[in-house]
Amino acid sequence: MQLIGLLGGMSWQSTMEYYRILNDLVRQRRGGLHSARCLVYSVDFAAIEAMQTEGRWDDAGRVLASAARALENGGADFVVLCTNTMHRVADRIQESITIPLLHLGDTTAAAVLGRNIRTVGLLGTRFTMERAFYRDRLATHGLRVVVPSAEDRKIVSDIIYDELCLGVVRPESRTAYREIIGKLVDEGAQGVIYGCTEIELLVDESDSAVPVFPTTRLHCEAAADRAMGPARPRHPDLP
Repeated sequence: MQLIGLLGGMSWQSTMEYYRILNDLVRQRRGGLHSARCLVYSVDFAAIEAMQTEGRWDDAGRVLASAARALENGGADFVVLCTNTMHRVADRIQESITIPLLHLGDTTAAAVLGRNIRTVGLLGTRFTMERAFYRDRLATHGLRVVVPSAEDRKIVSDIIYDELCLGVVRPESRTAYREIIGKLVDEGAQGVIYGCTEIELLVDESDSAVPVFPTTRLHCEAAADRAMGPARPRHPDLP
């Protein structure tokens, strides 16, 4: 089994879900006491969030690239970036390492296309919903992406940062998300991407009239598939 490098901490609430789901998947597939081989690098989210808010994406890219190199040096066979938003610096991370970065946008798009869906709603942080980096990645797979209104984007993002990242799950927020999902469906969304790793702490498939795509689980499934595939030959200088 390959060693999975989890680049997390953004937030640790969702990174904990990555760890749990990956181990559940490996146990389900291999049985007994089997578990996932993981190496976790968890950053201080307060520092990363400040860089997001201040638009210091180059600084954030340097921090995460350094963390990814640490995972590679520690023996990881590939890297899983446990956050949608920070895929804005995915190219910088990949350029800094020689092992693959399993891109969350690609794994999500594959799942959407597998359901024969071409128009999909997107929920996430305001950066994910408003900036081109994520929507464009989905568009390269032939998907049309619908996002909420400016007012609803603020509601979605505020709930993520002010509640879910702190482990707070409120029924009122679930109701608000349900209403926003309904609006996306009214605008033509045939499915909805839960494009922030914390969103799955709040809503699930029962909160939508159309198929949903929980990116944390989809990412973990793709990581488990890769980890349990053929071992990758390693450079002789690496452990």
